[in-house]
Amino acid sequence: MQEYIIGIDIGTGSVKAVAVDRFGNVIESSQIHYEMLDTSHFYAEQDPVVIWEAFVNCILEIGGKISGPPVAVSLSSCMHSLLLVDDMGKPLTNLISWADTRSEKIADELRESAIAEQIYRNSGTPIHAMSPLCKIIWFRKNESEIFFKAKKFISIKEFIWHKIFAVYEIDQSIASATGLFNIQTRQWNTESLKLCDIDEGNLSEIVPAGFIRNNAARKVAEKMGIPVATKFCIGGSDGCLANLGSFATEKGVAAITIGTSGAVRIVSASPIYNFDAMIFNYILDDKTFVCGAPVNNGGSVLGWLMNNFLKLDEETDEEYAQFFEAVKKISAGSQGLLFLPYINGERAPIWDEKSSGVYFGIKSFHEQAHFLRAGLEGVCYVLKNILEILEHTSGKIDQLNVSGGFIRSKEWVQMLADVTAKKIFLVQHEDASAIGAAMFCMRYLKIIRDYGELSPGDVKKIEPVKENILKYEKYYHVFKKLYPNLRESMHAVAAIKY
Repeated sequence: MQEYIIGIDIGTGSVKAVAVDRFGNVIESSQIHYEMLDTSHFYAEQDPVVIWEAFVNCILEIGGKISGPPVAVSLSSCMHSLLLVDDMGKPLTNLISWADTRSEKIADELRESAIAEQIYRNSGTPIHAMSPLCKIIWFRKNESEIFFKAKKFISIKEFIWHKIFAVYEIDQSIASATGLFNIQTRQWNTESLKLCDIDEGNLSEIVPAGFIRNNAARKVAEKMGIPVATKFCIGGSDGCLANLGSFATEKGVAAITIGTSGAVRIVSASPIYNFDAMIFNYILDDKTFVCGAPVNNGGSVLGWLMNNFLKLDEETDEEYAQFFEAVKKISAGSQGLLFLPYINGERAPIWDEKSSGVYFGIKSFHEQAHFLRAGLEGVCYVLKNILEILEHTSGKIDQLNVSGGFIRSKEWVQMLADVTAKKIFLVQHEDASAIGAAMFCMRYLKIIRDYGELSPGDVKKIEPVKENILKYEKYYHVFKKLYPNLRESMHAVAAIKY
């Protein structure tokens, strides 16, 4: 019977599970997708029960493909989600995702307040509508009846953990992305709780890195097709574990993930503070921070381009091929067409929910394919800007280890190499966060002593093209000036009701 660990990532668009053997090899995988609920323009909500069912069925599917149960199940989860539950654990709200911007005004006011920088430095979390800190304040001010009914304010991982074990517990990694946690004291942050008008009793118990439970509820274990005694590692956040799963834990190496959104991350023994760019500082374990910045607009830009320019609704392999067949016919720089990719507002480095997408430099010779390529180049320019900020603070980055859905396209990966002028390593073709969760668990179960014992397997290296580097550098200097010059106009348009 083969021994394996399931790493499972609870994402914004899907749950994905991977079965990993003791050498770090992926032997099976399962993925179940789900959608956002149809809500208002500023809301981004999901049904937590649908996500729970996807979680259960992913584990069940893995077990159906492999003989014998897993040694353990280790959890990765998206950050910044919020769910209000009553004293019986029943949801009072839908799950509110990181993309929800209803608390935008609260975030703006808090960012301008006298305590803003201290809140940021204590919590390690950027002050933005994505954070549970701002979302809870919004409920207190706008939905007071639901707010005062709530017994707990939790994330999707805590909801799932409670379903399995009937206890409310949170790992330090997810806690460090709430805006409610003090990354120095490793306790709930008093100032944040005061702003929300809640206390520690309204939050889960903080547990250390590598925390493990077994003895799941019998009915739940049976539903998953695993023994009651199966070990569950509480794991960490998707971003932190993606660095681990993509083997980006050395100095001079950054991890870039482009899924629906995107992020640039490096590891550090201590927080890296930059209040203007609001570099995040999230906890991986007792000795390691993962520092970086998130963007709203990653694969969502690709989806928008496919839907609105090519009228392709399903992102199948054939439709991907059709899209990138058009893109590769256009030369680097899209013949002077630039795109600010802020179609969903933007987090780093501008932290502006009112920002919007802009095509700039349109000429009569630009065709549809130019707009497609310029759209993807815009995402790459934003990631380059974040890399520059991190390098200024932490030192030179020589190598990018990449993961996420965008690695399906060799054209987009090459584009990122050329725009950033960095070597790119495709370390894993499976989900880096789920693999990182499995690796994390293996260390705490003492299956391995050090992550260095595991091999990344086949690694594909992509070198930037010198000719394209020079061209992109010129366009990038123009790109960086566009947002500061257009910010006032973007805000003026955002103020007009439509």
